Amino acid sequence: MSNCKCNLLKLYKNWVRVKSPCPFKYIALVKEIESPENPEGLDKRVSLTPTDVGKLCSVGVTVSVESGAGEDVGFSNADYIANGAAIESKNEIYADKDLIIKFKGPALQSIPLMKKGCTLLCMAHFDSFPDRAQLLKDHKINVIAMEEILESPKIQTDEQILARVAMAEALQQFLDSGSIGKLKVFVIGYNDKLAGAVRRAGNRNPYSLQIIHTNVRFTELKETGPQTLYFYDSQHLHAADDLLGELKKQGSHLFDLQEFDKEKGREVTASYKISHPPFEFGLRRIQCLHETGRAGARYGITLLKKNKPSLSIADANVAILGYGNVARGAMHEISEQAVKNIHILGPTQTRKKRIDHWLKDVDLVINGAELPFELRGKTYLITNNHIKNIIPAGSVIIDLVSGSETNRSAVEAVRSASFLTDPFFVRDEITLSSLWGWPMMGMNLESTNKYSSQIVDVLTGREQLLKGLDNLAPGVQRALVCGPFYKQSI
Repeated sequence: MSNCKCNLLKLYKNWVRVKSPCPFKYIALVKEIESPENPEGLDKRVSLTPTDVGKLCSVGVTVSVESGAGEDVGFSNADYIANGAAIESKNEIYADKDLIIKFKGPALQSIPLMKKGCTLLCMAHFDSFPDRAQLLKDHKINVIAMEEILESPKIQTDEQILARVAMAEALQQFLDSGSIGKLKVFVIGYNDKLAGAVRRAGNRNPYSLQIIHTNVRFTELKETGPQTLYFYDSQHLHAADDLLGELKKQGSHLFDLQEFDKEKGREVTASYKISHPPFEFGLRRIQCLHETGRAGARYGITLLKKNKPSLSIADANVAILGYGNVARGAMHEISEQAVKNIHILGPTQTRKKRIDHWLKDVDLVINGAELPFELRGKTYLITNNHIKNIIPAGSVIIDLVSGSETNRSAVEAVRSASFLTDPFFVRDEITLSSLWGWPMMGMNLESTNKYSSQIVDVLTGREQLLKGLDNLAPGVQRALVCGPFYKQSI
């Protein structure tokens, strides 16, 4: 093509950008390759499915897909073409694009290929890879970190509100009497409604908090009496008459979420919404936190079976640190594995020295607690001393939060995330794993579909990210970790 024609084409594209209602008009969907957090390129997921690419094309966006980007999760080039995309080679894909979308952060060699002033949407992990962060700044690449985009305002479902209010009511008498610090809370079973109750209980700082399986027998319970509260959902608790009857005889406090819902559910939910206006920011908009928790817990069970083959998993002593979304995924999976007792450790239980009590006979520890950035590398919940002197040999620690040398996790022995190339290591006879990308452990397609739908929703839904950097919604603005830089006009 002659220089004259090339210049005319550039002028035309610039004119289209100015006139287009979508400043991010030309989008590149990039194939995952080896990068700092993806050794050997083993994470081969793709950020957008063909169907979701079609949704972008339907609003007037031009999408170019790098050849082979979706092959390893079952999407062919033909699938993307059928949904309106163009296929480009690795040498073409970065050229003259407004927005580049990929899953992991970029390979260092890819950054110079990006046009100055373009925007990169990816899991950036800016604090974990400072050299790459500086290179992106030097090349004037705008970076929106997917993991930093939040709901704005916070979204709470009626089911979540009901669970929190119900647990708050169940605990109120102990708070009023000042005995909450001696109370042992047991949640029988696990489902989406009970998950919210677990979190609310943890925030009220009881002495202990446990999830027990619905098939547990009364004779297997170690704690009963006036200093215990058993919280359950009778809608999902079948043939439990003997268990509940025996607990009542022993003076344990019982609270039925289903009965509370029938009597007060609609009233208390409406009242809560009036008295609790939503926070400015809520949960991550682009995430697979629940799947992360499930995959990590599942892998932990696999490692535990190898380390302790004579141990019945149902009788395993499991401790989960935290009760946020990723920890709740772990609770879900461990409950699915029919483990009878799951200890949930919040701030009260993880205090220095006190956590020793929960670790001295533990089989599996799952860390879902994320420390504030200013405490990372300074404070640890699971210390090297715990590993050497307190946690029994053969036990397993799964760190769902992971980290890096510059952004440490709450597990002192984990200096940086592990990868599929070497997913675990052994220290003082304890097996540890802190994988970066837990959903790759058997949930590739599920996580791909979920991420893709969330990304398109952020681009075209409530946040309207396609409108560009001058129109960022509050939940996206905080995720602009590099920039803004703007293209110079021709």
